[in-house]
Amino acid sequence: MRFLHTADWHVGKKFNGYDLLADQGKILDQITAIALREKVEAVVIAGDLYDRTVPPVEAVALLNQKIQHLNLQEQLPVLAISGNHDSGTRLATGSPWYTQTDFYLHTNLEQAFTPVVLGDTQFFLLPYFEPIAARLYFDEEVRSIQEAMELVIAKIKSAFDPKLRHVLVTHFFVAGSLRSDSETKIEVGGLDSVPAELLADFDYVALGHLHGRNALQHPTIQYSGSPLKFSLSEAHQEKGVFLVDTTAGTRHFIPLVPEHEVRILEASYEELLDPVFYQNQQREDFLQIKLTNRGVIPNLMNTLRGIYPRILGLERTAGIERSTEIKQTESQSPEQVMADFFYEMTQEKLTKQQSQWLEDSLGAQNQE
Repeated sequence: MRFLHTADWHVGKKFNGYDLLADQGKILDQITAIALREKVEAVVIAGDLYDRTVPPVEAVALLNQKIQHLNLQEQLPVLAISGNHDSGTRLATGSPWYTQTDFYLHTNLEQAFTPVVLGDTQFFLLPYFEPIAARLYFDEEVRSIQEAMELVIAKIKSAFDPKLRHVLVTHFFVAGSLRSDSETKIEVGGLDSVPAELLADFDYVALGHLHGRNALQHPTIQYSGSPLKFSLSEAHQEKGVFLVDTTAGTRHFIPLVPEHEVRILEASYEELLDPVFYQNQQREDFLQIKLTNRGVIPNLMNTLRGIYPRILGLERTAGIERSTEIKQTESQSPEQVMADFFYEMTQEKLTKQQSQWLEDSLGAQNQE
């Protein structure tokens, strides 16, 4: 069985206020193109199809269009689950009819115990759920996801066909994984992580929830990561999908190319405004700018946004590694303390004009 593993599409998400819908549409087209090029037999989406439980209508229209292209036009089986960002109830609308076209969308716990069989593989589609769902289903005291998963995995394994391979598709935080800044935490005090050893009997575990593909290093358990970067902490991550072959027992990472990259750009204000400099930059990218200038620059952000339209934020590099704690001794005047502080932060002395401003300001305060 040869399939594509992807997750965390988060259709409808905004990045620091910027609309990502066009970028998401193009990256989903890339995923479809890879699936066709690699002649996969199915596409797995391991949760968080949407970014919000009530997605905007534009996001619903885009996801419908892309799933329709993948499943109806290209006739590729799709196996998907709801994640913690999705509304399982809303996402399930129409799902009883989907299986007629090999679109398997599981949004509640009970569905996970009936495998989807494609080729030589049983797929168990386990959507994100809260402990109370397991408590009601098993009629047992369940206080955490770990306790719930022990019951869930035991029941899933009871449905194993020994002649077939077994793939689990789910959307949880597996113990030992590393986060980035764009995921929503779904555990409290470490109680709601899933031990990796619970998943040891599956030939492959297709995970969603964490947005970095290297969040967990394990021979059979894999996060696909999100197809786009959703935070500055992901700037150096390579995004993509995994091509999985259960027969050969292999997985291969295939990178995706975003319409707009996320980058950190360090330069002076003069460089940023220099056509020779910015014409060699991908100015349309999402940029976190590190400005090397120390002085005050009027209308800074508006000027820069005229050249770089997707600025995520701006920070100063000057003085950020120096101590900001200046202690006043009895022999020092307030003017001297302020002058020392200015030098500590900028490595420059106050000019005569700045010294006069400081003296006037302190003098005015003393008179009040």
